[in-house]
Amino acid sequence: MSALHKELRRELLVDQPWQVAGREFTSRLLVGTGKYKDFDETATAIAASGAEIVTFAVRRTNLGQNVDEPNLLDAVSPERYTLLPNTAGCYTAKDAVRTCKLARELLDGHNLVKLEVLGDDNTLYPNVVETLKAADELVRDGFDVMVYTSDDPIVAKELEKLGCSAVMPLGSLIGSGHGLMNPHNLGLIIEHAEVPILVDAGIGTASDAALAMELGCDAVLMNSAIAHARQPVLMAGAMKKAVEAGREAFLAERMPRRQRAEASSPFAGRING
Repeated sequence: MSALHKELRRELLVDQPWQVAGREFTSRLLVGTGKYKDFDETATAIAASGAEIVTFAVRRTNLGQNVDEPNLLDAVSPERYTLLPNTAGCYTAKDAVRTCKLARELLDGHNLVKLEVLGDDNTLYPNVVETLKAADELVRDGFDVMVYTSDDPIVAKELEKLGCSAVMPLGSLIGSGHGLMNPHNLGLIIEHAEVPILVDAGIGTASDAALAMELGCDAVLMNSAIAHARQPVLMAGAMKKAVEAGREAFLAERMPRRQRAEASSPFAGRING
């Protein structure tokens, strides 16, 4: 093998960082900060996950506005992590836009946000009509919008056309742990996307995260799968490895599925007894 071929092969085997809204990241695992027993466990699990982007609910998190309460920023330093404020708990475009503006004010002009507008309390399924409305307004106002949505390929493309920086279809219902209920739709979204696609919601265990990455997702976002594990820190490490393994499997390109068996070793030239 020539030196040129060896170099080309090395380039193919080494993954490149991914980008969103002009920012570059190596880790393809994004994590949340809710549902842990305390901020110490939050900080330890996030560190074990290797995540570089950390999301939190603006409406439920103290960022220093309540001086007598623990401050998330003491556990999740903005100098170490890219913060991704989200609009969890919002059910209308108006509330979501207001919440993003509040986050920008609290974080000194920070404009990278995760938009989610929910339809109801029972399913926490996205209200795509209100989501589209909020996304349009936020993009026009200069926000870099990473948007939680359904696994509908048409809606995903519309959000991309509005200027969203990343589209984040659900794998299954938020906090359900059911994994990827419709990998075919996710594959369609990925196939036609020109912005990063991240699976957001429904991941339950490491194999779910690996499958999302094998499909070709740019990254995976999760919270409950780590925080609700019996040992969150250990699960955080497992998720880190799963995302890395799934990404490498995607790059390697899996063997084709066959209807018949095929021996690993050739029959030609075998030694007959």
